[in-house]
Amino acid sequence: MRREDLTDDDCGIAQTLGVVGDWWSWLLVREIAGGTTRFDGLHGSLGISRRALTERLGSLVDDGVLERRAYIERPARYDYVLTRRGEGLLPVLVAMQEFGDRHLHGDGALTATAASDSAEAARVHDLLGRALPELDLPAYDGRTVGVRPSGGWRVLYVFPGAFAPDAQGYPPGWGDVPGAAGCTLESMTYADRHPSFVALGADVVGVSTQRPDQQAAFVAHAGLPFDLVSDQDLQLAAALRLPTFRASGVDRFKRQSLLVDPDGMVRHTQMPITDPAGSVDDMLETLTSLVEAPAG
Repeated sequence: MRREDLTDDDCGIAQTLGVVGDWWSWLLVREIAGGTTRFDGLHGSLGISRRALTERLGSLVDDGVLERRAYIERPARYDYVLTRRGEGLLPVLVAMQEFGDRHLHGDGALTATAASDSAEAARVHDLLGRALPELDLPAYDGRTVGVRPSGGWRVLYVFPGAFAPDAQGYPPGWGDVPGAAGCTLESMTYADRHPSFVALGADVVGVSTQRPDQQAAFVAHAGLPFDLVSDQDLQLAAALRLPTFRASGVDRFKRQSLLVDPDGMVRHTQMPITDPAGSVDDMLETLTSLVEAPAG
């Protein structure tokens, strides 16, 4: 709810807090980014009173963060979706999550992995049974690729960053970040096992927050037979609340993987991944067991 008594009219931080300065507004942005877009769903997921929810949604619409899209005309019922302005809050939302994971749940250390009993790992494993959002991301070659599979199984392996040595160097201090190394090995192992995944009716898609041109350089260097897609705007990170870390001024994914069935439902998760190459074989074994399981 916008406040009119801000003392620093020239401060962007103060003005932003005038729009999303209460915790309900941020939690609404989180839930809507994750695909809960209707009033009753938001009421149920957050436990906010119906009156307060009506007020917060109205304020966010008035301030251009959300827009209403009618799905029933009489009586009027709406989906609430993020506008372009609202999507501009996603990096802030991801930064808040990373701060909480690192400094409140964790010990403050910079790391690209997580403990098996961490809140981050639990959040990834809680994606089991959840449908992926209808979200298109830019691919390394200029196309857009939907994160949901189209007719088959899909492995989404989510990684910190893979770099072509002739085109770009590793970020400063990369080797000192626990869990950051291993992206090339992981990608090359998926490339080696790719025919086996295809034979089981699955495709493989790698996701990082690198720019598409950076991913294109690595695809050319490594000769990958599958797509890399960029979540540089952190839409997928915010939608699924995927664990991230910040290194060299860039938000990057911690290493994690999802196995998605033909209906777009998450059927298997990997987090933490301490053996990048071994995780590929584990994923292939899991896919084999699910595909070959007797019906019913």
